[in-house]
Formats: sequence, structure tokens, C-alpha cells
Amino acid sequence: MKIIVPMAGRGSRLRPHSLTVPKPLIPVAGQPIVHRLVKDIAKVLKQPIEEIAFVLGDQAFFGDDVVESLTELAKDLGAKASIYRQDQPLGTGHAIMSAKPSLSGPAVIAYADTLIRAEFDLDPSADSVIWTKRVANPEAYGVVKLDSNENIVELVEKPETFVSDQAVIGIYYFKDVSVLKEKLQEVLDENVMNGGEYQINDGIKRMMADGRVFKTGTVDEWMDCGNKTVTLETNAKMLGFLAADNEEQLIDASVVLDNAKVIEPCCIGKGTVLKNTTVGPYVSIGKDCVIENTTVKNSLIQNQTSIKNANLDEAMIGNHVTYNGEFTKISIGDYTVLE
Repeated sequence: MKIIVPMAGRGSRLRPHSLTVPKPLIPVAGQPIVHRLVKDIAKVLKQPIEEIAFVLGDQAFFGDDVVESLTELAKDLGAKASIYRQDQPLGTGHAIMSAKPSLSGPAVIAYADTLIRAEFDLDPSADSVIWTKRVANPEAYGVVKLDSNENIVELVEKPETFVSDQAVIGIYYFKDVSVLKEKLQEVLDENVMNGGEYQINDGIKRMMADGRVFKTGTVDEWMDCGNKTVTLETNAKMLGFLAADNEEQLIDASVVLDNAKVIEPCCIGKGTVLKNTTVGPYVSIGKDCVIENTTVKNSLIQNQTSIKNANLDEAMIGNHVTYNGEFTKISIGDYTVLE
């Protein structure tokens, strides 16, 4: 089994945090989004992963440190890491085809700006499985249309009239991904574009026209990381799941508590010092931070940041930040100083 992960976008909706750190590498509950996604997919698949192919953007933004991080992620899962570059932002289909040498055999394709919680077996009768989530407002999403046999027969983008309540979340399984590669090559050769981009859906629709069987794989939770608000919601949900699973040590043993209180669930990284401070619930703090005379809840703070004299709620703060103030609902990127 292979996992193909297109992650070339810079994540404009999550600025300023994605100005210096690629959005898929922003941590949620102590680990980068893409790390959690790939690990969760591997867990769901319940089979060995032989290769993980990552499609990155330009070298200036997705540099050697990113490659090293992703290579280590694949190694931890017993897989080979393959790194590809998407030279132009020309859509989902184009991103997948940037990994053309890896497009063979069974594979999962997953876009690295979402997290899932799921437990199911792949349908052996299916040529492909499209992960979906039941939503209350399907008109805001791309949804699947099913026939009487529960096969997917159409993909409909933001339907004006009801088609189904199963929204496509951007994770796909292909029994043989080379079939998708063949169809996407046709899309590129014929210059079939939607919104100025080559889309995965155009390849999938050609597979359906050939009679390929598509089934749904419904997830229990679909958690977006597209902007600050939903990223904080996802952080809180993930902390709750991890605390219930009790499989990860969320608070590092080296954390120093000096007249400090932690209201769980929280995730606190190595070397962080909390002094005269109350943290939690639903707070993730990275490594080597110093937080003094502060109350913080429902927030996400990255690495090597100093905060004092603050009362924070729904705050998202980047790396290497120095903050001393009274603001509450804030979004501060890397290397910011507020005094």
C-alpha cells in the first residue's frame, strides 16, 4: 500500500502562521497536521505501508528541513519516502500527476489540511473508496450521489438541490492508482480545466464512465485545519480523543510547573516552563516555551515562545514569539514581539 500526499499549497487562510511554516506542518495537539493525518490513515488501513509520496511546492518554502521531517515520518511507519515537486499551482489533478512514478498499485491519496477519526474495512469489491462525512449543509460541499447499490455514480459540487448529505473530505483509496494516472494523463493531454486547474474529479469521472466501482468510506470525525478558528476547534477535539485513547504522553516529563496548574486535556512539549500560570483545558504548547503570570485556555502555542502577564482564550501563537499584554482573541505569527 502507498500513501500519496499532495501538500504544495502555502495555506493562505491560515496566515500569518503559514507565512513561514507550511500549513501541513503546523502542529495540532503536539504533532504536525500531516504527521497526524498519515498516521491515522495507516492505522485505519491496518496493513503495511511501503511508500509515502509527498508532493511539495517550491524549494524556498518547502526546504530541506521539511523533507527531513517527512522522510522521518515515513521511516517511523516502516515506509520509503518519495519527494516530488509541483512546479506550478495547477490543481489537485496536476499535484497528483507530479508524483507520477509512484502512481501504481493500491494507494490512498490524502490532502494534508484535514484530520480524521475512522474505523472501517475497505470494501474488496470496490475499485475505489472515497471517504465522506455526513453533513447538515451539503449545499456547501462537494457530495457523492449514490445508486440503489450504494455505489457512487456522480460527484456533485455544491448542489443547489439535495443530492446526498455525504460530503467528500479529500481522502481516496484506489485498488490500482495507475488507472487514475491514465485518466488524469488524458485530462492533462486534452487540457481539461475547471477553474483554471486540473482536478482529480475529472479523472475520477472518467473512471466511473468506464464502469469502475466506487464506494464510500464514512468517517466518524472530519476535522478541518483551514483557518485559525477551525484549527483551534480541531486542536480541542484531537486533545479530547488523545486523552480518551490514553496512547500518547501529552505532557512531557521535562515540563516545569512552578506554582502552575494544568487543566487537562492539554499537550505541553519538552523543556517548557510554566510559572504562576494556569493552562487548560484544550491547550497545546510546543517545546522550550516560558509562560509566566498567565491564564490560557482553548489555544495553540508553538515552539520557543515567551508569554507573560496575559489572559488568553482562543489564541493561536507561532514560534519564537515574545508576548506581554492583555489581548485575548489573537493570532500571532512567527518571530513577533508584542510588549
